[in-house]
Amino acid sequence: MIDLRSDTCSKPSDAMRLAMAAAPVGDDVYGDDPTVKELEREVANFLGKEDAVYMVSGTMTNQIAIRAHTEHGDAVLFDQGAHVYLLEGGAPAAFAGVLPRLLPGVRGVFTAADVEAAVGKPHRFFPSTVPAPPKLLCVENTHNVGGGKVWPMEELRAVCASARKLNLALHLDGARLWHASVATGIPERGYAELFDTVSVCFSKAMGAPVGSVLAGPRDFISRARRFKQQIGGGFRQAGIIAAGALYALRNNRERLVEDHARARMLAEGIARLPGIDLDPHTVETNIVRFRLTGLHAADFVERVYARGLHVLPAGIDSVRAIPYLNISNADIRRAISIIESVVLEHDAT
Repeated sequence: MIDLRSDTCSKPSDAMRLAMAAAPVGDDVYGDDPTVKELEREVANFLGKEDAVYMVSGTMTNQIAIRAHTEHGDAVLFDQGAHVYLLEGGAPAAFAGVLPRLLPGVRGVFTAADVEAAVGKPHRFFPSTVPAPPKLLCVENTHNVGGGKVWPMEELRAVCASARKLNLALHLDGARLWHASVATGIPERGYAELFDTVSVCFSKAMGAPVGSVLAGPRDFISRARRFKQQIGGGFRQAGIIAAGALYALRNNRERLVEDHARARMLAEGIARLPGIDLDPHTVETNIVRFRLTGLHAADFVERVYARGLHVLPAGIDSVRAIPYLNISNADIRRAISIIESVVLEHDAT
């Protein structure tokens, strides 16, 4: 089975497993795990932030960031397709108790004018206590639902500058920030410096089995640690899994260009097929999203699965496929062949 559902399906390499087995450990709740502390220091330095905290998932780092930036009843600005809004179990409402204000992004990219319109302008005739006070803007780079879209830096700077003028805090969902950096040559800290807080994930593109890190100001991270503990996120001997993230940070970033090349290979291979709507030029990183013009996505993914390819339905007529470090060129060629056999078979009926 060629599994392209997500880069979270990656398996740790033998070298990563050895690093994990040899990791010194302690009790992280007591602040005694040396490998966790080393990871947090290294990520904070890498992103140019004062401090960082290791957590079990990107959902946890994102949602704790939202909770720590806000109080219940505050408004938070999200792109309409943001992962933190659509794909994290309703946590902004359930955990942080915030009101989403959605921005009309195109593949996840919105404008400074969109931010300003969502916040609006107060007027002395309208009571300030009536609307939910906007406190936070969340940005996702690269954008998952946007097909791995990378934010253009000038547009990102303009959006962040607008948010600052409006007294909004800024959080970056950088689960796949590594890919944005590889695609543009802009260091991760070049993106991170625009934001108060940044979440980065090690169990997606980077190939580690567990974990994400939230980085930001020291006082903020101290507050975030409280919420981490509050929702049961306290680790014990977590150095075993933190070592996998450390190994990924030190060894797996540069090879991400291979995933980009395989994503383009896949996109170019299937874009020519009948029944598939896909512009390969929109594939900027490692995520391939395409639309089916003759099959329902649920039917399509079942048919290719029966022939040895696992992909993810992403709506009624849309499908997602993601190459990652365990996927080879031969796997991509076979995936193209399987997809071709299914769409041609359907086209012939």
